[in-house]
Amino acid sequence: MRVLSAAEVDAALDDLALIDRLEAMFRAGCEMPPRHHHTIAAPTGPGSADATLLLMPAWTRGAQSHLGIKVVTVFPDNGRRSLPSIYGQYLLLDGTTGQTVALLDGTMLTKRRTACASGLASRYLSRPRSRRLLMIGTGALAPQLVRVHAKVRPIEEIAIWGRRLDQAESLAQELSKTLPLALGRPIVVRAAKDRREAVAAADIVSCATLSPTPLVEGAWLRPGQHVDLVGAYTPKMRESDDQAVRRAEVYVDTRAGALKEAGDIVQPLASGAIAQGDVVADLYELSRGERPGRRAGDDTGITLFKSVGAALEDLAAAELAVTAR
Repeated sequence: MRVLSAAEVDAALDDLALIDRLEAMFRAGCEMPPRHHHTIAAPTGPGSADATLLLMPAWTRGAQSHLGIKVVTVFPDNGRRSLPSIYGQYLLLDGTTGQTVALLDGTMLTKRRTACASGLASRYLSRPRSRRLLMIGTGALAPQLVRVHAKVRPIEEIAIWGRRLDQAESLAQELSKTLPLALGRPIVVRAAKDRREAVAAADIVSCATLSPTPLVEGAWLRPGQHVDLVGAYTPKMRESDDQAVRRAEVYVDTRAGALKEAGDIVQPLASGAIAQGDVVADLYELSRGERPGRRAGDDTGITLFKSVGAALEDLAAAELAVTAR
């Protein structure tokens, strides 16, 4: 059995290659039972936030098949201890014998596949000439999302907004040093003080937070934008308001996951702001050409992509990480 650390998983995965792998997996499909959610009530005592244990299995069939399962813990209060909110491990098994193939760092795997799922959606939904990106959130996913969006589109300017300006400034300084090397071109990165102005100015708005209330308001959006919502992974969380969802063409990673778990979809469905039929397509349909996404020359439509993650994505990333080495 091979064991791949976070650094080894990170080094093994190329962003564009992973986007291609995800697209191929969504096109082909795989067996993916519903994820198992287990709530751990107030793990550190009264007043603490509930934690979550996630079990995410998926498998393919055939001579080169694999079976994989990710075990993830989400402890929202970890930030108070200067610890990540999310930890995970991924177990990859041979699909014909059940023999263990590899144990991979699931936290890094999740970061990389999540960002690349947004990159895959952006290929279909953002304008090819998109040059200005806003990143809302300064957590572990933020630099991953920024890098991937900047590889998919010719991003020249990046604004970072966080609830704490000092954290946004720190991330902006870090990315100003690392992004030009990763992209091979100059790029301007700065912290944004005014979220409303930053949203209005961006071509792509990416949001990855644990916010229970909207951070992207529909009144701020303008024609031609693409909104990428990565946080709000439970029905009680939300990163966009009803008007944003009503104004946009709505896309999701998987209908089964988003219609059940994504607060940005579940809440407006419950209020009647949108109906299930207003969800235009998921990544299966986009990858298979069943729905076109943004049409060539469309500079006026607003697209909104909501992801909650799928075990298919983890399996695709784990297979690529193991075979790429």
